[in-house]
Amino acid sequence: MIKTGIIGLGKMGLSHASIINAHPDLDLVAVCDASALILEALRKYGNFKTYSDYNQMLAENDLEALFVATPTKFHAEMVLKALAKKVNVFCEKPFSLTVGDGLKMVELASSNNLVNQVGYHNRFIGTFNFVRKLIQSKILGDLYHFVGEAYGPVVIKKKEATWRSESSEGGGCLFDYASHVINLVQFILGDIHDVNGVMLKKIFSKGVEDAVYSGVSLESGLTGLLSVNWSDETYRKMSTQITVMGTEGKIIADAQEVKIYLRSDNPQFGFEKGWNMRYITDLTENVDFYLRGEEYSAQIDYFARQVKAKSVENVNSFSSALKTDIVIDLIKSKAS
Repeated sequence: MIKTGIIGLGKMGLSHASIINAHPDLDLVAVCDASALILEALRKYGNFKTYSDYNQMLAENDLEALFVATPTKFHAEMVLKALAKKVNVFCEKPFSLTVGDGLKMVELASSNNLVNQVGYHNRFIGTFNFVRKLIQSKILGDLYHFVGEAYGPVVIKKKEATWRSESSEGGGCLFDYASHVINLVQFILGDIHDVNGVMLKKIFSKGVEDAVYSGVSLESGLTGLLSVNWSDETYRKMSTQITVMGTEGKIIADAQEVKIYLRSDNPQFGFEKGWNMRYITDLTENVDFYLRGEEYSAQIDYFARQVKAKSVENVNSFSSALKTDIVIDLIKSKAS
């Protein structure tokens, strides 16, 4: 069993705690949070140590793996201290507030030969992995355009400020929502080289943007658009979609289904000319513990396997997340 700790017990931290606590290879031995209420509840019903000081938790427990699920402004300090103690780290997204901090974490994880992973869970959704496979097969011919989108009802009225309304703490639609779309575009289509025509729009928030619209250029030369809005109450929860267009057809995919339009039959994938459909139920591997979606357990299963195998190769590494941070930085600079 891998001795595991968690720092940060908000929504994602508690989600991770539930999955880790039921995991056959992970032993949750310690958790840390600033909330006395949360710690008291876990102390009463859990079988692990609780801390309000993460330095004390790191000092008193010989952890092999650590999940960092705090607001982004704390990531660099906590992750660097854990890496220095030779602890494998899973860090929630977005990875870091500055490219410099991100680079330090990438370099220390690499020099200490430690497993490192970031919680961009779209990389563990069956539909998006299938789209990546289709794109790599050249099924759409020459690609000429794409649109990456995400919409949801995070901020649908003016309200009291929280860390989500402070860009300096990792709040705002760009860090919180658009980072997922940028990372997904990089996963499916390749690295982003430049952005243009950036629009960061405030709808209900005062200190941060509620919507992100931008043109995007990839290193391959392919161009497309980002359209992200977390103040859209027509959606019940966050909905992410990618559309890719090529000379031989078009793909529209979200977390539930993949629509493929082809100009001719494709025996390799069993597709016919015209529209074809594939559903998440056909594209998802079973997980032992289901909470919120298979992808949340799948990403932790994968991290645990990499730690057991002592394999630093990772589909969701710090270095891949740093590329997303660099694009976020680029968007901010082009908008200012």
